[in-house]
This record gives sequence, structure tokens and C-alpha cells, in this order.
Amino acid sequence: MKGYTVAVCSPGPQEVQQMVREQYTTTTEGTHIQRPENQCVYKIGIYGWRKRCLYLFVLLLLIILLVNFALTIWILKVMWFSPTGMGHLRVTKDGLRLEGESEFLFPLYAKEIHSRVDSSLLLQSTQNVTVNARNSEGEVTGRLKVGPKMVEVQSQQFQINSKDGKPLFTVDEKEVVVGTDKLRVTGPEGALFEHSVETPLVRADPFQDLRLESPTRSLSMDAPKGVHIKAHAGKIEALSQMDIIFQSSDGMLVLDAETVCLPKLVQGTRGAAGSSQRLYEICVCPDGKLYLSVAGVGTTCHENSHICL
Repeated sequence: MKGYTVAVCSPGPQEVQQMVREQYTTTTEGTHIQRPENQCVYKIGIYGWRKRCLYLFVLLLLIILLVNFALTIWILKVMWFSPTGMGHLRVTKDGLRLEGESEFLFPLYAKEIHSRVDSSLLLQSTQNVTVNARNSEGEVTGRLKVGPKMVEVQSQQFQINSKDGKPLFTVDEKEVVVGTDKLRVTGPEGALFEHSVETPLVRADPFQDLRLESPTRSLSMDAPKGVHIKAHAGKIEALSQMDIIFQSSDGMLVLDAETVCLPKLVQGTRGAAGSSQRLYEICVCPDGKLYLSVAGVGTTCHENSHICL
């Protein structure tokens, strides 16, 4: 059995708004149905300017789709997108690998940054380069700042090691430790220390003078087992505006030389006229002051003891 659906309307402009009635006719196969001659059929669809607008809208959507697809292909090509990364940026199992020069406009957070085996790592900026180390709470525990005028390190301890891991230079709040066998200062003004310096040896370069100077205060050299001052190819001078004191609590002061010259010692009054050998004896005052007295048959220090007054 087959069913047919027919929309029927009566002609005439007055009956346009009449409801369409549907007739369902069930016939057996092979039955012929005759239709009235004055019967018209509605065509269901969009016609006229509505149809043209629909086609224009579909065409516009197609053009936008093609433009978007072309832009996507262009962006992928310009940015060098690939299954392994984007441009010079490659995604590996160890992290990100960036080749060539790169510019970061905002802070970079990373656990480790290293260069390739055959090239060096260069960090540069128009203002400064700052490297911060933070703890789990986000607080800065260490900072390295390289600026146009200075290099600033902020940390509890600053240490420089050799390639073997031996500390070469260590700085903290309490002390500065130089771990090398020799510290050499090549500046024309030498080295300036505001506080004490502890070292087993102070030595000048060959054929150069060594000078220890305190312009406004005193200079003190202390050692638990002795202080040795040697000049193998020159002389030793000790100059002071006030006093130079040599003090030994348990030992003695030894002047071991072929000639001991004291050119500015005070001289006492010349003795009798018969003593013209220009011989003198050294006399000592109770306070330790030395003076010269013309030698005689006996001591003449008591004759010139007024110098001690």
C-alpha cells in the first residue's frame, strides 16, 4: 500500500488565507487517481530576494572561512610551528631548547639555564641583568645584579671556587677569606685596609720597595711566635711623627750589626782639655733616655746627668 499527500486550494484571491486541507487517500497498488483540473499545488521553499540573500550569506561565510584558513596557514609558517616546537624553540625530554638570540620582555623563571657545549652563554640588557634565587615562600634569598656602574651580590655568603672546587675567595658578614697561595695587589696606591689584616707573609715584588703606612693612626704588628722583618737587598726604615717603641716583655732587644749609628743623640759637655780623642760613652737616664758623654779615665755620665732632667 502507498500513501500520497496532496495540498489542495481553491483558486481566487479571496480564498488565499483558507486553510490547506490534506486528503489522505489509501488505494491499492495499481489504482489510478484523477485530480481536478482547477486544483493548484503550493510550492514549499524560499524564493525571490530571500533566496538571493541566503546564497549571499552562505558565500560570505565561505569567504571568511577561506580567509581564516589562509591566515592560520600563514601564522603557522611565519612562527615556524612544527611538531617539536615553534621557531628556534624546541621541546625536548629535558626541557626547552632555544637556539639563537632571544629577547624576554618579562621575568624568566627557570630551574637551570645552560648553553650548548660549543658556545658560551651571553646575558645582556640595556639597563641591568638581575638573577634572583627564591625559597618555597617566594622570598628572595640570593641576588646577583649586574648594572652599568656596579655588580651587586646580595646573599649570606659569596664564594668563588676553582675548577677543582677549591674555595678561592669567600666573603660573609664576619670575614673575607682568600684561599689562593698568593694575593697580589698591583695598584700604584697599594691596598687600603680600615681594620686589621691577618696574613703569614707580606712581601713586595722583586726590586720593589715594601711600605707599611698608617697616615693618621698607629701601626701595630703582632704575632704569637715572632715578627721577622727582612730586607735582602736594601735597607729598613721606620719613620714616625711621635715615638717608635720596641718592647719585649720576656726577652731582650738585640742590635746585631757591624756599626750601630745614633747620629742625633744629645751630647754632654766636653771634659778636660787634655781629652781630645773624640771618644764618647753612651749614658742611660732612669727613664731610658740615651745621651752621649765625653769619655774620660772614669765614667763621666754623672757629670752630664742634668740632661735627664
